Amino acid sequence: MKKLPLLPHAYQKIGNILFFPFLILGIANIGWDYSIPWLTYHRTSIHSNLIDLSDGNFTDELAAIGLMISMLLMSFSKEKVEDEAIQFFRLASLQWAVIVNYIILIVCIVAIYGTGFLMVMTYNMFTILFIFIIRFRFVLFQHNKSAA
Repeated sequence: MKKLPLLPHAYQKIGNILFFPFLILGIANIGWDYSIPWLTYHRTSIHSNLIDLSDGNFTDELAAIGLMISMLLMSFSKEKVEDEAIQFFRLASLQWAVIVNYIILIVCIVAIYGTGFLMVMTYNMFTILFIFIIRFRFVLFQHNKSAA
C-alpha cells in the first residue's frame, strides 16, 4: 500500500497546543464579542453592496485560521507508529467524517433559515476536521485497548 504524505509527528503536538487557545478565542469572539484591540483596522468609508471596507477587527479571522491550522496539524501528522492499520483507520475516519458532516448539513439546510444558517455554515468549516479527529482518536483508542 502506498504511504500517505503526512507531516512529522512533532506537528501533532504543535496542533494540540494551538487548538485550545484559538478555540477559546473563537468562542469569546462569537459569544461575548471579544476582540483583540491591536487587530482593529480603520479604512476610509468605502461601502459596496458585496464588501464592507469600513472599520473592523481581525480577531474572528485569527481564531478561524488558527483553529483550521491547528486541526490540520492534528489531523494530518504521523502517529508515533504509522503502519497500514493506522492509515486504514485514518482513511475510514475521514470518510466517516465527510458522510456525517453532510448528513448534519442536510438536516440544517432543511431546519434552519436566515442568519442562523449563516452561523451553521461558519461552524461547518470546522466540523469535518473536528469529527475526523474525534472519530480517528476513538478508533485508535479502541485499537490500542484491544491490542493490550
